[in-house]
This record gives sequence, C-alpha cells and structure tokens, in this order.
Amino acid sequence: MEICALLYQLGVTRNYKGFPQTVLAVELCAEQPDRLLQVTKLVYPDVARRYGTSWAAVERNIRTVSGVIWRSNPLLLNELAYVSLPQKPCPAQLLSILAASVGFR
Repeated sequence: MEICALLYQLGVTRNYKGFPQTVLAVELCAEQPDRLLQVTKLVYPDVARRYGTSWAAVERNIRTVSGVIWRSNPLLLNELAYVSLPQKPCPAQLLSILAASVGFR
C-alpha cells in the first residue's frame, strides 16, 4: 500500500508539516530496516536535510503525526501493529509499524 494512502486512512492529511517528512522517513525505513535501530542518527538527519530543517523538528513533526493517528484511527493503527497499543506510539515505533505495513502489503 502506498504510504500516502495509508496515512490518509489513518487520519493524517497533507496540511500537517509532518506528512511529507513521515512519508520520506517510512520510505527510508522500508528500504533499509536497519535504520530503525538508530532512528535519531540514521533517519531524522536525512529527512531534515531534504526538508531544510533540524532533526529535532522532524522528530517533533512525526510525533504530531503519531498523535493525530492516535486520536483519529487507533483501531487501524492497532491492526497494523498486530498488538493492542496501550498508548500513542513514539515516533520510532510509528515508523516501524508503518514501514512494516508498507513492506508487507
């Protein structure tokens, strides 16, 4: 499934700054799953360079996307995660869930 379509299903639209950043981060993680082991060093800086911002801003924007998903469609998120999530996933967890979902579909 395309990452953009999945984000739309989860309730995230393009009006969030984190939308394109999350798409790129998921693409990077789906292409190289080892990046998920060091998201702060291997994902956020690459996304930040692409969008002319800091890695901290990328993390914050993906955290916002996670919150939107948690409020909009937690049932689908739990289905994609294959577990019942007790709380909103941190940005790295969200990237892991989305990358796995894109990679296996």
